Amino acid sequence: MFNTLDISTSGLVAQRLRLDLISANLANQNTILNAQGEYEPFQRRFALLGAGDPALGDPLGVRIASIETDDAPPIMKYEPDSPYADEEGYVGYPNINGIVELMNAMEATRSYEANITAIEATKSMFAAALQILT
Repeated sequence: MFNTLDISTSGLVAQRLRLDLISANLANQNTILNAQGEYEPFQRRFALLGAGDPALGDPLGVRIASIETDDAPPIMKYEPDSPYADEEGYVGYPNINGIVELMNAMEATRSYEANITAIEATKSMFAAALQILT
């Protein structure tokens, strides 16, 4: 039964990281400069999930297999007065769709809640088993 808690906990960790990435995407959807102040539109980040923990040889649960960046081209907006405009007067902005990010956040939140429910059910089963033993 302890594996059940480990599986649900791994799901909580994975969904929390997904929510962190989604919030970073939403916060940077208009960011066109990198940390050094150079023109470089922010690239959307997303997590790829994998099964189990290969380091422990455990096939159960979920893990973050990798964090990828979206290589979609930037959204070009006509801003001829911007110092970052190209020859035609367009500035590239991150290709982040707020609605898609919010839907991803809702999905991650629901998955997080499902893992919490599984943990609560496991705790109830532990409590019932302990009552039987006493």
